Amino acid sequence: MQRVLRSAIVLTVISALSSASAQGGKMTLTSPDMRPGGTIANAQVFKGMDCTGNNISPALSWTGAPANTKSFAITAYDPDAPTGSGWWHWVVYNIPANTTKLAAGAGDPARKLLPAGATQGNTDFGQPGYGGPCPPKGDKPHHYHFVVYALDTDKIDVPANATAAMVGFNLHAHGLAKAELIALYGR
Repeated sequence: MQRVLRSAIVLTVISALSSASAQGGKMTLTSPDMRPGGTIANAQVFKGMDCTGNNISPALSWTGAPANTKSFAITAYDPDAPTGSGWWHWVVYNIPANTTKLAAGAGDPARKLLPAGATQGNTDFGQPGYGGPCPPKGDKPHHYHFVVYALDTDKIDVPANATAAMVGFNLHAHGLAKAELIALYGR
């Protein structure tokens, strides 16, 4: 009986390892506009609220998504914002599964640089689209978490005015894998 149980456990482990290998391994997220742990450039900083950046969303690219990915989503979040709940800077979802990168500036709804079908959700600036870093003067540099999610659904179904938290709930419910790039900004 123990031999059968051990064989079943070994087969389960081998199957899990084979499945992970077949799905492409670990996802990675990179950007030519920022490096992990580096400082976010003025081009990506918010323009307004006493910040003088250009508010251009960074170019992003990702690899290693599981083979059964049906769509992607991207979020940018500052957990250090003095709000008690952080600050959502960017929420994009329903990105088609054949997409592996977004151009710089794709977060500007007027430029229409997102792939067909992709939707930008409301941020904590109160509207859809990218809103760059603008931490209070004198704060330690804040950590900005850019995350790409591989999802098991073609489309997450949320209302047009959904909060970032509601979108995030759906991203976690449908997540297959994710990759994160954290950069800093202070002033």
